[in-house]
Amino acid sequence: MKAVLIAVSSVLVIVSYIVYAAAILKGQAKPHRTTRFVTFLIAAIATVALLAQGSAVAIWLSGTFAVGSLIIFLLTVKFGMGGWSRTDILCLIISIFGIAFWQQTNNPMYALVSSIGADFVGQIPMLIKTYRYPETETWVFYFLDATASLLTILAVGRFVPFELAVPTYVFLLDSSITVLILRPKIARRSNV
Repeated sequence: MKAVLIAVSSVLVIVSYIVYAAAILKGQAKPHRTTRFVTFLIAAIATVALLAQGSAVAIWLSGTFAVGSLIIFLLTVKFGMGGWSRTDILCLIISIFGIAFWQQTNNPMYALVSSIGADFVGQIPMLIKTYRYPETETWVFYFLDATASLLTILAVGRFVPFELAVPTYVFLLDSSITVLILRPKIARRSNV
């Protein structure tokens, strides 16, 4: 059962990037440039680290994240939003410090917390943009990633904070973003 959950989770992640890239090209999504740059940086560093450690399993999912993140970041150059406001630059600088701390520490728990913190700070510009302009994102991308993360949580099967930290973070973040995007639709339906 664990292998099935991991396989379905991986497929959902690949499908989510395809859905997101298609939405960007159709003008249905306008990702935040700073956020997508930070996401790519973290995924690329994690992939290189796994490659250096000789990973045979996790490297595939991490590599998929890195390639998908690179494609989305490159699409933001032409089709994205933001990237140069004070908030964007501040979040980028804080994220880079978090990434640097993550890379310098020899303590796995510090590295984990630092990478999650760096990612979250990098997500702030996108969260602000999505709150203000929910129509610039597509909920399907975040819903698929949240579902993939939930399946990964279920695949872990036991309470191991170190193993559960990233999928739980991604589940909470992407679920929240899904709600932010759907908020206007939910509000309209409740007013009817």
